[in-house]
Amino acid sequence: MMPAFSILAKLKRLRGTPFDVFGWSAERRLERRLIADYESTVVEVLEGLDRSNHALAVSIAAVPEHIRGFGHVKRRHLEAAKKTETALLVEFRAKRPAARAA
Repeated sequence: MMPAFSILAKLKRLRGTPFDVFGWSAERRLERRLIADYESTVVEVLEGLDRSNHALAVSIAAVPEHIRGFGHVKRRHLEAAKKTETALLVEFRAKRPAARAA
């Protein structure tokens, strides 16, 4: 058993490369898309951040903490987290201050 772990440890260098066969799965592709979505959400929130919506921005940034588990459990948590995120973003956008004139 230990030699198998030794081989797996050496294959760790393949993660994120085209040779990462586990990275081709639908779940791994979803995880990479979620990272990109989160980054774009954070950029949007930072652009509209001020003192009045700080707590809401923190709530939006914390949404991924609720996505846990594997397989069907992760999908269930993801669906709930996306509903929460959508509601928070609607509220955030509604409270976003108007653009200031230069």
